[in-house]
This record gives sequence, structure tokens and C-alpha cells, in this order.
Amino acid sequence: MKKQQQANVQAVVKKGTFTESVKDFFKIIWRNKMSRVGLVIVAAFILIAIFGPMLVSNFGVRLKAPSGSHWLGTDYAGRDIFSMFIKGTRSVLMVALYAGVFAVLIACAVGITSGLLGGKVDMVLMMITDIVLTIPQFPVLMVLSMVINVSNNILFGFLLGIWSWASLAKAIRIQVLTLKDKDFIEASRILGIRNFDIITKDLLPNIVSFVAINFISIMRGAIVSSVNLMVLGLVPINGTHWGMMLQMAIAQTSLLYGGIQPIVNFMTPIMGILLFQLGCYLFAMGLDEAMNPRLRR
Repeated sequence: MKKQQQANVQAVVKKGTFTESVKDFFKIIWRNKMSRVGLVIVAAFILIAIFGPMLVSNFGVRLKAPSGSHWLGTDYAGRDIFSMFIKGTRSVLMVALYAGVFAVLIACAVGITSGLLGGKVDMVLMMITDIVLTIPQFPVLMVLSMVINVSNNILFGFLLGIWSWASLAKAIRIQVLTLKDKDFIEASRILGIRNFDIITKDLLPNIVSFVAINFISIMRGAIVSSVNLMVLGLVPINGTHWGMMLQMAIAQTSLLYGGIQPIVNFMTPIMGILLFQLGCYLFAMGLDEAMNPRLRR
């Protein structure tokens, strides 16, 4: 009986290939007009982060107004604003990506374990989660960034991620508590399937769209937090990070000189943050439909 059921499952899995699944996913995203716009914006930033630093260079003329040679002018140190923005995109996205990955991994581990095992394990894990939720995030990040020598994007992302997982963990726990009483979970337990297989084959596929949307939300929050810490000068690991561009525009340009160029220096990273956040928001609107077959019906 058990072998027959496993054979049926394998037969269903073999009907579609990974390539076809990816194509179907992007077809659904492209069909939604708002998600299409969001996908284009996010893809543009990813391409800039990957290939942009290879195509731009710095120049040495102070506070030059926008021109054909310097599309967004230059800053107080003579660096090309457009070049800095392009190079800073990689650092911003990498920090946000690492923060999202660390936060989602912790949230999934805590939320699934708590909801599936229950009892004292659930009580202890939720107590820890509630403690993390009650602690003000940004003041703690400020203190940790002064205590810990943040020297690279991975460590910076981890610092942001460890304070971004708690609300997602509680939401995942609720999803697991709802799912674990379903017939297909009970059937898996009766058949003697391991908890690990139940998690990977039964639970995760049913919450993956929810986790993906929250992953994007965590990335958006991580960008804002990283920029805030950079503006305060607490994590000066990259001079072209959008936060450092803002910090230098405020400290070295806007307060010393008048005219249009200080405004351009200040508004360039601001517009980058706003545009990327808009792209993430629009893309997330179609993500749930693409990853949840029930919504397509």
C-alpha cells in the first residue's frame, strides 16, 4: 500500500519539469500588469548590481552640475554621483539579500519546529520570539553595530536578519498549526513518514508563497535599516553604499554649499530607495498568485 502511494506521488511529480515550472511561474507574473512592472524594476536593479560597476568609472571634478560627462554631477570629493549610485546598488542589494536569507531561515526553523512539536518546545520558542518582538529593533542595531566590527556585507546582513525573523516565525507557526491537522499530514504520520519529510514535502510547499512575500518585505526593511545605520556613520563598510552617499551629502555637501547640486547628491540615493521599494511591492502583488495554485483557479 505504501509503495503504491509513493509510486503515485512520483508519477505526479514527473509530469512537469523544473524548466516548465519556472516558465509557468514567470508567465503568471508577466500576466499581472503590476507584477510585470515590479519585475522589470527589480530586474533592472539586479542587472545594475551585477554589471554596473564594470561599466562606470569615477571622475575628479568637484560639485559639477549634471552634464553629458557626469549624468548626475559630482560630489564634494569630485566623485561621479551616477558611478557611486551604480556601484552602491550591489552593496545595498547584497546586504538586503543576506538579511532576508538569514531572517527566513531562522523564522522557518523556529516557526515550523514550534508548530509541529508543540508542548514545552513550543512554549520556549514562542517565549524567545516574544522577547525579540518586544525589544526595539533599531536601537539594538545601533548598539550592536558599535560593539561588533561589521566588516563585510554578510556580517551586516546577519546583524539585520537576526532582528527581523520574529514576526514571520509567529506567522509560520500559525500556518503550521492550521496545516498539521489536515488529512494529508495525518496520512503521512500514519504511514510512518519522518518529520523531516513531512516538513519538506507537505508543510513547506503550502507556506512557500507566504514565506516568499515576507522575504521581499524583510529585504525592503533591511534596505531602510542599513541606510539609516550608514547615515549615522555606524557601519562605514562601503563608501558607495546609498546610506554613505546620503551621509556624505548631508555632512560634506548640503551644509556647506548652496545650489542645485547638493540637492541632486542627496536625492539620488533617496530616489533609488523609493524606486526599488516600489518594484518590490509591485512584484510581490503577483508573487502569491504565481506560487499558490489555488489562487489561479
